[in-house]
Amino acid sequence: MTLNRRHFLTTSAGLVAATGLGGFGISPAFAQAAAPTYKPEEGASLRLLRWVPFVPGEEAAWLANTKKFTDATGVPVRIDKESWEDVRPKAAVAANIGSGPDMVMSWFDDPQQYPDKLVDLTELGEYLGSANGGWYPGLEGYAKRDGKFIALPLCAIGNAIVYRDSHMKAAGFNEFPKDTAGFLELCKALQAKGTPAGFPHGKAVGDGNNYAHWLLWSHGGKMVDEAGNVVLNSPETLASVKYAQELYKTFIPGTESWQDVNNNRAFLAGQVSLTANGVSVYYAALKDPSMKEIAEDMRSVNLPIGPVGESVELHQASTLSVFKHTKYPEAAKAYLQFMYQPDNMNSWIEGASAYCCQPLKAFADNPVWTSNPIHAAYAKASGSLRPNGYAGPLGTASAATMADYVLVDMYATAVTGQMSPEDAIAQAERRAQRYYRV
Repeated sequence: MTLNRRHFLTTSAGLVAATGLGGFGISPAFAQAAAPTYKPEEGASLRLLRWVPFVPGEEAAWLANTKKFTDATGVPVRIDKESWEDVRPKAAVAANIGSGPDMVMSWFDDPQQYPDKLVDLTELGEYLGSANGGWYPGLEGYAKRDGKFIALPLCAIGNAIVYRDSHMKAAGFNEFPKDTAGFLELCKALQAKGTPAGFPHGKAVGDGNNYAHWLLWSHGGKMVDEAGNVVLNSPETLASVKYAQELYKTFIPGTESWQDVNNNRAFLAGQVSLTANGVSVYYAALKDPSMKEIAEDMRSVNLPIGPVGESVELHQASTLSVFKHTKYPEAAKAYLQFMYQPDNMNSWIEGASAYCCQPLKAFADNPVWTSNPIHAAYAKASGSLRPNGYAGPLGTASAATMADYVLVDMYATAVTGQMSPEDAIAQAERRAQRYYRV
């Protein structure tokens, strides 16, 4: 489709027409009337810091949409990739020194650590929500501060159990256990068969946090109450730590040093037959002929339900922010607006092959979710996620507590025997209180 650059820059109608805003049940007339207009500054160029992709198709779709934006506006966009663990500190440094990338694709409530360093995106955020069926509340909470959008929700990266079906059946289980008690028994049986499970207890931004928060929440524990008071030291938390200790006994050795890539590698190498991960691990196996047996034997399922009696999962959440130090805020907002147009957002979601769950409800019917049975466990991630600051407000304290791996470290020190469960909880409580008392 050919875009008229001058028309694009002078009116939102060009953007609406060029990106097919009338598709997916959205009225072109409404969109043309309501869409804000952002005219890129003369000579603008942009730089985006993003996390390293695990699914090549996701990156390819993002780059294709970016090229379309550049072709339409003449604004070049440089994209820098960093490991998952490195995005957070590099973004924080850029925010604090006022120099570096113009935009960042960040994790969880990281924007809450430096809200005064970010461009107000409320106009765009409210428009996109109203035009696309609304934001999913959990994702929206990560992106807002005092009722204003300091970022745009980008996606939830679904986290689910992936396992070898034949290994589960060889261990004596015909179906996957639905509760934590049965799950522990399965892990014991897998270990006895020499096909153990493995979950990261290292400082893994995604998988380590997902696992630690599931342990806590599934047993009814929480870091803070509704008022933001630290309530981690509780019988429920103690029960979760003791449960984690029993699970850890069934794991492959070394999971206390695992980061986000390690459980993928262990599963694909046949070292573990059960872990939790995004759907990327399936596609890594699918594209490698030597892993055909693993791909065909792989299944996915949501994490088991614990004593709390309901499914409670963190999922990886990502947002897009614009730094105030950018020289080209209008160009940055135009870029974000372009990337969220229905044709572009849907092509990105589809390219991600169920790895990235949509931030806006209008995109829930993307055909990717029904294209493969293994996608089903990831399809509802945006709607089911619980924010990491539960049950209190998101803000500087919740972001800092997660960035410092307080919860991850609590379980790691207990399961490895460095501390008793009680001492590990007490230490985590003290660390969290330092942030929540500020």
